[in-house]
Amino acid sequence: MRIDLHTHSSVSDGTESPAELLATAAAAGLDVVALTDHDTTAGWSVAEAARPAGLTVVPGMELSCRWFPPDERPISVHLLAYLFDPLHPGFAAERARLRDERLARGERIVAALAEAGYPVDWTQIIERSEGGVVGRPHIARALVDGGAADSVDHAFATLLNHRSPYYVAKVDTDVREGIALVREAGGVPVFAHGLATKRGRIVGDAAIRAMVDAGLLGLEVDHPDHSADEREHLRAMAADLGLIVTGSSDFHGTNKATPIGACTTDPDQYEAILAAGTGSAPYRD
Repeated sequence: MRIDLHTHSSVSDGTESPAELLATAAAAGLDVVALTDHDTTAGWSVAEAARPAGLTVVPGMELSCRWFPPDERPISVHLLAYLFDPLHPGFAAERARLRDERLARGERIVAALAEAGYPVDWTQIIERSEGGVVGRPHIARALVDGGAADSVDHAFATLLNHRSPYYVAKVDTDVREGIALVREAGGVPVFAHGLATKRGRIVGDAAIRAMVDAGLLGLEVDHPDHSADEREHLRAMAADLGLIVTGSSDFHGTNKATPIGACTTDPDQYEAILAAGTGSAPYRD
């Protein structure tokens, strides 16, 4: 079996609709794919209806979180959540808060860019999001379309990173609170790309152990942004702590160069996720 447990559609910051993403997954020879858009389950029903025969779809999400080290700036971390109950009141409320936070932040960034003369228009960005969760990738795409950046990566490197004068921080969920919410909703929390030093600041081993104490069940080990040494370190930690090990592409369509299925999850680890998740079920034949 070929299993990719981390993908994004146009409901968040990917470029393919949920239906198009599933068609891409089937064409790439995947047997199982997880839809893990940022802070929303809006693509779940579309994915269930559009699922190609023979492809299993795992309903999931990527939750925006923070780790708060003592006497240091908070560190952005992401939590993959699988098979949770989307109607769980506490978790649904936190997702709504995060989406509102993203929207307000995006509007402030666009206003600052527009005031500086960059070709971005908030109304057009909202329309192009097609009702999805608006984030910095949507602004980056607008900058590319307007000729102010060569690519989405270029836009992030020059205008949208945390050192930019146009950057606006957002109030993310404390990761330990996020883990608790996922577990309360019957879901399976997995720490996403936790040692991807190429992305910026990372948390250390002590923080990962604290997440495990809070209920973390897995580590995303095989990820395109992890080096061989980082994967080896995480795999050893997972073995030591008794955690599920996942692998995935973090596919974003044309917003990133990584193809779907670039990294995959072993079937036995996928079965462990199925055994642990009680809030919802995969869509399958």
